[in-house]
Amino acid sequence: MRELVVENQEILMIPQNFKFANRGKVTAVRAGDFTLELDYEPDGILENTYCEFYTQTSHGKLYFDSYAKEINGKTLIIASPAKHKFLQRRQYTRIKYMNDLELFNDGNKFNISTLDISAGGMKLKTSENLNIEKAYDIALPLSDNTIVNCKFEPIRIEKRSEGGYTVSGQFVYNSNQDKMIVTQYCAKRSVEIKNK
Repeated sequence: MRELVVENQEILMIPQNFKFANRGKVTAVRAGDFTLELDYEPDGILENTYCEFYTQTSHGKLYFDSYAKEINGKTLIIASPAKHKFLQRRQYTRIKYMNDLELFNDGNKFNISTLDISAGGMKLKTSENLNIEKAYDIALPLSDNTIVNCKFEPIRIEKRSEGGYTVSGQFVYNSNQDKMIVTQYCAKRSVEIKNK
């Protein structure tokens, strides 16, 4: 756990009653516990009562259950959890990518609006009913002179309350070079967005 929770890391703490959710920064890490300095008074957070914790690490979004061994104002000593899990292992940088594009499968065309993209795949919305069992051809415009052609395989399809579907899926590339082009594009755009 010591390499997962580090000093200056931001952590979201959610007790049984989520109305008392709080956020804080790790100020010290020891073998059996760590110190969390909360942003707000710990109303509704009790000693020796389990809470949920969420934080972003280089391995992805980390989730664990633990409790405060001591509460001293906004300073909490949190017991190191026995186990943890990653909610999302983001291997690739994900960025906003808003485009109206088309998917093709067996001579059929499907209109989509992309939401975000990474080298691993993308999320999109569409009014079309995509088949989760099929792979769709797509051309990804990354700049005026760079277009990557690959396949898109839906992994999750959710119905939108306002109509249509939100689809998340993965890319299958024709070459490693294409994958590298998308990886570099996302990393570069991510830096540009941060520096705006």
